[in-house]
Amino acid sequence: MCILFVYTLIISEFALVYGSPSQGPFQAVTNNHRFYDVQAHRGGRGNVVESILPSFAWGLIDGATILELDNGITQASLQDGEVVVWHDEQITAEKCSDTAPAVPDDPAYPYVGKYITNLTLAQIKTLDCGSKRQTDFPHQLVYPGARVSTLWEVFDFVACADPSHQILWNIESKINPQYPNRTAGVDDFVQKQHEIFLSSPYYRSITYQSFDWRTLMAMKKLDNKIITSALIDEDNAFTPVNLTSPWLAGLRLESFPGPSLSKQMAQAAHSIQANILSPTGTFLIPSSSHEGFSHFTTPEMISEAHRLGMKVIPFTVNRLDRVEELIKDGADGIITDYPNVVRRWAKQQGLLVAPKYPKQRVFSCLYQHMQ
Repeated sequence: MCILFVYTLIISEFALVYGSPSQGPFQAVTNNHRFYDVQAHRGGRGNVVESILPSFAWGLIDGATILELDNGITQASLQDGEVVVWHDEQITAEKCSDTAPAVPDDPAYPYVGKYITNLTLAQIKTLDCGSKRQTDFPHQLVYPGARVSTLWEVFDFVACADPSHQILWNIESKINPQYPNRTAGVDDFVQKQHEIFLSSPYYRSITYQSFDWRTLMAMKKLDNKIITSALIDEDNAFTPVNLTSPWLAGLRLESFPGPSLSKQMAQAAHSIQANILSPTGTFLIPSSSHEGFSHFTTPEMISEAHRLGMKVIPFTVNRLDRVEELIKDGADGIITDYPNVVRRWAKQQGLLVAPKYPKQRVFSCLYQHMQ
């Protein structure tokens, strides 16, 4: 579908509800750090097709405290090496469609099915990644014709809607230590991402997260002012036949004093100077203390992380009953596909929540930045 359609959709929606765009100043937040941490996962993929500019527009409108997103790096072999905002290592047919080759007779075309690291930015920019609603998220708004953006383009758009630069960010390096040819390497990610962080108006508002703890260690070594968040779940914590996980920078959880696995995870994250432990908030594992299963994120894990001076921000939690349990256990925030729902619940509980950004300004900026 023609990319013009998405521009028309945005401006029509904007004009129908709000009339002419207002260019007046908008002070979104005063000291955003004091608000309860509701993070819009991939912009809020329960509500909008993920990781495109409209995703982050709605994250602002829905009152997220933090916009959470992922980065890949385009083809380094051709000195392209652009930092793009997309979750998957590979462009999949479930989320994107080819439209046309970047250049006539491009031998790499079609691009769907290929890895980001094997494509140039020009090739990626031809993809329509806004038309396909995902089966698991039937309420997603679609934006036909929407393209993958660079990290700088996302910063530029959000800064338009957030001129006081109050929104916070949680940015992940999508690197795969098990299959190094599928993504750029540690040095490429850290150097290129940090360069953009440093030149953006949001440098002091960024948390850097990863399942691959090597990138967290490298970022801390490069710039210890960057807040780092150690992602951990069943896939990077556990390995077959008790091998050393390639995701944890050579660390073995059992080498930490514990005594429980929950405490060992917190201790391991602390050992790499992580400021935040970000565990899966919904996965169940066999319980060591009773029959049945227990949650991966436990009260014991949270209390140990707090004892060590770290915050705990579980992901990706979409059920309010589980949100309630985690907050009761002491979780410092929630990463969710439904930031509007979690924010509404947090407000009902008397927690201080970030204000919503006005649709008028956000849609005006979205229209400008999608042309």
